[in-house]
Amino acid sequence: MMRTLDWSGSPLGPPHQWSQALKTTVGMLLAAQAQIVLFWGPDYIALYNDAYAPGIGANHPRALGRPAIENWGELWDDLEPLLSGVRKTRKTFAAKDRPFYVERHGYGETSYWDVSYSAVPDDDGSVGGVLCIVSETTERVLGETQLRASEARYRELNATLEQRVAERAAERHLLATIVETTDGQIQALDLDYRWLAINASCSDAHQRIYGKRPKVGDSLQEFLADRPEHLAAATAIWSRALAGESFTTIEELGDIRFDRRVYEMKFEALRTPDGTRIGAFLTGMDVTDRLEEQARLAKAEEALRQAQKMEAMGQLTGGVAHDFNNLLTPIVGLLDLFQRKGIGGEREHRLIAGAAQAAERAKTLVQRLLAFARRQPLQPVPVNIGRLVADMGELISSTTGPQIQVTVDTPDGLPEAMADPNQIEMAILNLSVNARDAMPDGGKLRISAKARTVERAHGSDLVPGAYVCISVADTGNGMDEDTVAHAVEPFFSTKGIGQGTGLGLSMVHGLASQLGGALTIRSAVGAGTTVELWLPVSHAAAGAIDAAPQAKLRPLHTGTALLVDDEPLVRMSTAEMLSELGYRVVEAGSAEDALQRVKDGLRPDLLITDHLMPGMSGTDLGLALRSQYPEIQILVVSGYANNEGITPDLSRLTKPFRSDELAASLANLAKTG
Repeated sequence: MMRTLDWSGSPLGPPHQWSQALKTTVGMLLAAQAQIVLFWGPDYIALYNDAYAPGIGANHPRALGRPAIENWGELWDDLEPLLSGVRKTRKTFAAKDRPFYVERHGYGETSYWDVSYSAVPDDDGSVGGVLCIVSETTERVLGETQLRASEARYRELNATLEQRVAERAAERHLLATIVETTDGQIQALDLDYRWLAINASCSDAHQRIYGKRPKVGDSLQEFLADRPEHLAAATAIWSRALAGESFTTIEELGDIRFDRRVYEMKFEALRTPDGTRIGAFLTGMDVTDRLEEQARLAKAEEALRQAQKMEAMGQLTGGVAHDFNNLLTPIVGLLDLFQRKGIGGEREHRLIAGAAQAAERAKTLVQRLLAFARRQPLQPVPVNIGRLVADMGELISSTTGPQIQVTVDTPDGLPEAMADPNQIEMAILNLSVNARDAMPDGGKLRISAKARTVERAHGSDLVPGAYVCISVADTGNGMDEDTVAHAVEPFFSTKGIGQGTGLGLSMVHGLASQLGGALTIRSAVGAGTTVELWLPVSHAAAGAIDAAPQAKLRPLHTGTALLVDDEPLVRMSTAEMLSELGYRVVEAGSAEDALQRVKDGLRPDLLITDHLMPGMSGTDLGLALRSQYPEIQILVVSGYANNEGITPDLSRLTKPFRSDELAASLANLAKTG
């Protein structure tokens, strides 16, 4: 290659022009087996032999006859000082395993060499170049380095083996302690359904639900052999896990003779380090209490939603009833006037009587709405419930008909309840009619009363205490859960169109709540219905159950009546009644208007005022006038039909009313005045 090389581009020129010293040195290195490179002249022109060529990789053959900086550039800062030092000092530089950074294969790497750099004299005695005899030791050096590293790691492993064994043993002991003491159930079975492992909590769980404890080595199939159904359920679950499936399930397990519990269980396949499946294991947790608490919470939330819904419906129906009473008042009053004056002929009398009957039905409907809304007028007194129920037996039998067998059961010594007897009679009658309608083909109706004590939270929100429970039970069609849930809502009915208002149960529910009791319903389709009316026990002596006296028109102390109502139609109807009774009537549309008339000189003998009006209420108006004129007679009229906001010493009348009812209230005023 040197003979055929075009030396015209080399700084050395053609070989025949070289000095004798250079020719001799090149001839020597070309024949040598050692790796030799000669860097000649101040530019360090590279000349090397076959043995050296592999050491410079891809730089051969372009490095031949070229300055060293061109092909040893990446290490020139390291190599040049060595070469120049030999040229200047003529001293040989030698080193073992000398590292050099080279890029001979297209990437950088650190190589190692045994080197001997010597000065070569030229013909004139000056230093012509540096002869480098080298031997690459990279493979040996790296091997020794790796060996030393391995030996160091081995020594480190030996030095820490005892510590690591101790740590691993401590880790396993800690893990075993955790597994054994945790509340979770942990167990493993092999492919033959034999226990490979089981912790104390899991053994305790088996003891609780099956009355015995398994141990490692026992067979699941033998453990539950005396309970085939339980064994089938257990093997069905475990077979999935033993087949390699990973899953989580929630199951109720256990023998009812011991205990039934609900467990959340996660199953995983059990494998050896090489992946061979040898069994399965589960981690489980008893979630019975958690699920029961969730169920109780859901039930409480549903009860709260139902209570809020009923409260909202109560407010709505109460408001509607108030407005409806205001509308009914002039209608009832006018029809009453027509009947008393005998207006028209026989045909007109029938029409007026029919309209009056419809108005009375509307009045009853409003009273039931008010009962549901817990705003009906009540007169709670101590009531002998046993006698009341017994006295109603004949009436209920005649109402239900001969196809239904009525039984009344009231024990002696039943405590009195605080209630409104007339409303309780109406409630029992409503419940009995509902029971009759639920038994179209006949059946049995049982009405009973018992003393009951509530000691803790009751399903119907009854506070702890003593109660009298009136029960109306039938053997009729019964109701499903959804129907029971809506049964006390107003206008909800399972009867056909025109066969009921859907207010019977809602009225009884409102009555019970207003009296501080409750209404409960138990029913199932095809199994009949039992409705219970809970009433708080009275601690006062029971009085007689008297029928309400019929009001009679009687002479009154007439004079000037100040009539106050914000509804013009109500004022018009009431003013006509008062005029017919002999009063001189002065009308006012508000309490403020009435006070102004009194301030202007009006001296009324009688004040008839609506209770709820914009601005000042009728009650406040009455108290204001009484403070000025103690002798004035006051009658408060309310469409809400409750006593809220009305002081007990003020007489009251509920809308709508007829002339004779107004006259009776005024007569009572005159009597008490």
